[in-house]
Amino acid sequence: MLDTLRRIVQDINATRDLSEALNLTVTQVKAAIHTDVCSVYISDHARREHVLMATDGLRPGAIGKVRLKFEQGLTGLAASRAEPVNIENAPAHPAFRYIAATGEAPFHGFIGVPIIRRRRVLGVLVAQQREQRKYTSDEESFLMALAAQLAGCINQAEIRQALERCDGDALSSTLFLEGTASARGLALGEAVVVFPATALDRVPDKDIENTEAEAANFRQAVAAELAELQRVSERMRLLLSAGDRALFDAYALLLSSDSLVNGTLDRIQAGNWAPGALRATVFEYADIFAEMDDPYLKERSADILDLGQRLLDRLKTDQVTERSYPDNTILMGEEIGVSQLLDVPTEKLKGLVSVRGTGTSHVALLSRGLGIPAVFGVSNLPPGRLDGREVVVDGYTMRVCIQPSPALRQEYVKLIAEEAKLSRDLQYLRDLPAETVDGRRLELHANSGLFADIAAARNSGVEGVGLYRSELHFFLRDRFPDEEEQTTIYTRVLGMMHPHPVVMRTLDVGGDKPLPYFPIVEQNPFLGWRGIRISLDQPDLFKSQLRAMLRAGTVYSNLSILFPMISSVGELRDALELLHCARAELREGGVAVKNPRVGIMVEVPSAVYQIDTLIQMVDFASVGSNDLTQYLLAVDRNNDRVAKLYDPLHPAVLAAIRHVVERGQAAGRPIGICGEMAGDPASALLLLAMGVNSLSMNLGSVLKIKWMIRSIGYDAARELLAEVMASDNAAAIRKRANAFLDEHGLSGLLRVRK
Repeated sequence: MLDTLRRIVQDINATRDLSEALNLTVTQVKAAIHTDVCSVYISDHARREHVLMATDGLRPGAIGKVRLKFEQGLTGLAASRAEPVNIENAPAHPAFRYIAATGEAPFHGFIGVPIIRRRRVLGVLVAQQREQRKYTSDEESFLMALAAQLAGCINQAEIRQALERCDGDALSSTLFLEGTASARGLALGEAVVVFPATALDRVPDKDIENTEAEAANFRQAVAAELAELQRVSERMRLLLSAGDRALFDAYALLLSSDSLVNGTLDRIQAGNWAPGALRATVFEYADIFAEMDDPYLKERSADILDLGQRLLDRLKTDQVTERSYPDNTILMGEEIGVSQLLDVPTEKLKGLVSVRGTGTSHVALLSRGLGIPAVFGVSNLPPGRLDGREVVVDGYTMRVCIQPSPALRQEYVKLIAEEAKLSRDLQYLRDLPAETVDGRRLELHANSGLFADIAAARNSGVEGVGLYRSELHFFLRDRFPDEEEQTTIYTRVLGMMHPHPVVMRTLDVGGDKPLPYFPIVEQNPFLGWRGIRISLDQPDLFKSQLRAMLRAGTVYSNLSILFPMISSVGELRDALELLHCARAELREGGVAVKNPRVGIMVEVPSAVYQIDTLIQMVDFASVGSNDLTQYLLAVDRNNDRVAKLYDPLHPAVLAAIRHVVERGQAAGRPIGICGEMAGDPASALLLLAMGVNSLSMNLGSVLKIKWMIRSIGYDAARELLAEVMASDNAAAIRKRANAFLDEHGLSGLLRVRK
């Protein structure tokens, strides 16, 4: 039956429209489970009816005419219960209703399987038998699998129908599509759909004889791309901070790295033409990053593919085709690359919408730096049908509005104007402290993962770097950077931020994000050999990094060291012992080592419950809210099937963080938060009330969070916290926190629309 299921699914995916898919389904299901009738009912939610849309076994004339009220019959029962109804003798069931138009009187065996997408019933898949029959569990599972496949087809059909209505004059035809991640803000403009000029994955291998000429062509393409990146960086100088322009530094570093360039040249020398050698090298390293768990590093895969695409285009043509863009461009695509974003004149780019991608991609980071609203992970977006349409990008609600009605359009125009004014008005806060009206002071720090982020942080009103991802420098090489290289890097980072603190996280790699030259294959990398675990098992590498950090700390005194993914007291004890050894070795060599502050990341639930002991062993703790939420709720936030379940305001997450903060206070140790919670106004409000000492966030959120802190009282926030901690669901907590912000004149932070 599994082979039959696969075949039917393949056939469904090859159909051209919903009607063809439904007719194919009922015909093949009828044959597969040897039943007398198979039918599909589609739910009309506006009229609260289930409509017969396809059948093999009932009267063909009934299609489109037979309508069952939502509560009517066994079909309605399956839909209302949102689970299969399997009846041996249907006429004897109290819910049975006879519908003369279908000619179904002789049928007894009945099974109805709801067609569900994201908790919404879209229809019912029905099979019937003349004789009394209880369908087997295998048959029921078979129908459930097909129903799940039909859900996607029906959803796409609904979108197509909505778009067709948008082409008419109806004012009620506005279409909303939801994403899973965003860059905050609002934008209204014209959709411009982009596609890759050349498909990198379709480039074949090709033998060549003149390897030197081919290598020269590749080097020329690299040089041309480096020059283009420099030109774009200069064009962005007046628009982006130095930290946001660090993206171009990262691309330039990739272009000069041993991994990408030398890997391609090696393949050319082995006899492959430049495009084929480039393809093989790019996919080798992109796959390594794509398998990583850390969202930030996982998204570097897209950067490598994007850069590879640009190089391929340069290899295949000497002229870059220029495209004209409207003044209010909303860039749309299956997956927008940085190069496609940069091709649009900045003054014309108003928003981004992508089928794939997350909030940690370089495109997301760059869009935040440019102040461009974006929505990612819009899995049901049909880009090819949207070119030229008017679109609203709502980064606050992670929604895309296609062709808003006149009234809705007017409301969005008003909100966009208000938001632009707010951004201008908040600039005065840059050099003011993050202090509540009744004197409670917090430190606002920046998260950093790119080499030049530090300069932007220094000029953005933050008081330090709360999380510096040291591993990025490891991923851009084809070997472990030695101690001297690391010392140079860390010294420069500390110097750029001095005297403000820089919290350097030790190497956070592992089975979920293996280094290109240190591959690890595991069945469950989410729970595998990673973070501090791999550092402790490789003490030579760990001590080399620790010595490099300590040596940098002898030049500048603003170093703090942070151990990631601590899950037990034993791990922390071993890590501290290796730090002690690294310090002793340097002192034996005559280096005047200072004692930096040492902390742990609380991102594993076991650390929450051992915090009393752990916090006594270090100087501070930093709660990694992204991973802690993911582990506590068992939700992969980058999976669009379950992303809606990921909410850091879940009562369990808040209780865990509150416990950590309280135990830190009792021990006299500061507790910070790094992750998306720190930059989310509602979350930051509750974290403030808990008594956290610092928040570390994306630079784009700093002034808004500072405004929030300076507009409220600490005591009032604590009263709110006591109120919401009695709630049992995240939605209610967020609603109340947002209402509190609104009451204090901070509605500009929310923009939550219906």
